[in-house]
Amino acid sequence: MNQKLLIIDDDAVLISTLKRAMERRGLTVSTAVNGASAIEHLQQGKHDFATLDLKLEKESGLTILEQILAVQADLKVVVLTGYASIPSTVEAIKRGAQDYLCKPASGDDIFAALTGNKTTEVEIAAKPLSVDRVEWEHIQRVMSEHDGNISATARALGMHRRTLQRKLQKHPTNNN
Repeated sequence: MNQKLLIIDDDAVLISTLKRAMERRGLTVSTAVNGASAIEHLQQGKHDFATLDLKLEKESGLTILEQILAVQADLKVVVLTGYASIPSTVEAIKRGAQDYLCKPASGDDIFAALTGNKTTEVEIAAKPLSVDRVEWEHIQRVMSEHDGNISATARALGMHRRTLQRKLQKHPTNNN
């Protein structure tokens, strides 16, 4: 039996890479870049699985999650995000997601989450990230959310623009 996967994401590179990886694992793959397109695919034919980006360009993946499950209640959805947080994880699971993975996730991890064959082992780093490294990664994530706009990023972080510029001039610290 050929199982069908719907990839819902607005990142063309991720779509292409994930599509190839899942086709190699025997899935028939279709893609959508927004909620309307995803619903259209589901109305045209039953799918077994879906991956859903939590933050699409102009839409919330949580809203789309509810919409696609209203069309096909038995769809197994794995939410993928580069902006993971405990509240968004809990909310996605409450709204019907089967699993929640942080990007970048390997094809094996995504396939295991889709099919329910995830291992329960969690790899813990021998040495946790330094506070400086965590700060650097958070700044980069917020900067990405604001399309590289330093003023908007500084406002979102609650810091002066010049302070942010000084922090950005520093290279990311190592993992210690």
